[in-house]
Amino acid sequence: MASTPDQLSGPDGQSSARVVSGDAGGESTATVVVAFVANAVVAVAKTGAAMITGSASMLAEAVHSWADTGNEVFLLIADRRSRRPAGHDHPLGHGREAYVWSMFAAIGLFAVGAGVSVVHGIQELVHPEPAENLGIAYAVLAIAFVLEGVSFVKAVRQARGEARRSERDLVEHVLETSDPTLRAVVAEDAAALVGIVIAFVGVLAHQITGSAVWDAVGSIAIGVLLAVVSVVLVDRNRRFLVGEVGRPELRDAVLRHLLELDEVERVTYLRIEYVGPRSIYLVVSVDLPGEDRETAVARRLDALERRAIGQPGVAGAVFTVSTPEEPSLHPLGRPEVETAPAR
Repeated sequence: MASTPDQLSGPDGQSSARVVSGDAGGESTATVVVAFVANAVVAVAKTGAAMITGSASMLAEAVHSWADTGNEVFLLIADRRSRRPAGHDHPLGHGREAYVWSMFAAIGLFAVGAGVSVVHGIQELVHPEPAENLGIAYAVLAIAFVLEGVSFVKAVRQARGEARRSERDLVEHVLETSDPTLRAVVAEDAAALVGIVIAFVGVLAHQITGSAVWDAVGSIAIGVLLAVVSVVLVDRNRRFLVGEVGRPELRDAVLRHLLELDEVERVTYLRIEYVGPRSIYLVVSVDLPGEDRETAVARRLDALERRAIGQPGVAGAVFTVSTPEEPSLHPLGRPEVETAPAR
């Protein structure tokens, strides 16, 4: 039977070990949906309050919530696209799409949330305008705090459970997790709660002193907060996009597992790289028990690797031996050749 370029299955129709399969990621999806609903409701309420009161801090908070709402859409797209199955064109799967779309969300938070808040705060400093009906602002901020708190608790519960399984503290796990949607929701909800407190202080100081300067300062402070969160999220996504290797704890766990296998005598090379949320790809060189012409095969593979690395543009290569059942690959555009029979 002739093989085709799209054949990526091994014997019995099972996926080849060289093809990455992503996880379902259902809990992260639910977390993003909760955050989207909370942010959408809060954004509408804050916008109405900002229009009625004329408060700069309330306007900054409204922009903040609209930016977060838009970001949740990016995160939902990230979750959906990153879970598409692997194929011939993407043998490592589409997991890294999660970092691309999460990067868009982080940049949007900076450009829209931080940019508008800071610019409006500066304009308010130059041309201060008194706010009114501040009781509405307090009521909306209180409701927003509750709704954002519900979303934050949902995200923290997921993060805490994962952190416990990974034997890390909560903050460390949020910063280091390979799931960008979870990190984004936790960071944005935390920033939303802090932003509400800043807006409350700014509105209250405005009411007590009668000076709109405090309200403007509150708007600028919210913008700076969003900028900091955005930079952190962008940096984390950048690191995973360019190839984040597994942490030392993960490497040690994988290495211990390999060395416990009867089929492995020693490990001479181990590469662990994240290719998506909770998805890693392994490249391993092992020494098998006994000889069985292993030394000759190992030296031939090493020579192939050295020849490949000697080519321009090849940063590294690890050659392994194929099993007889694996389908042969052929150059595209050439007549296909019958797969060699199993030996």
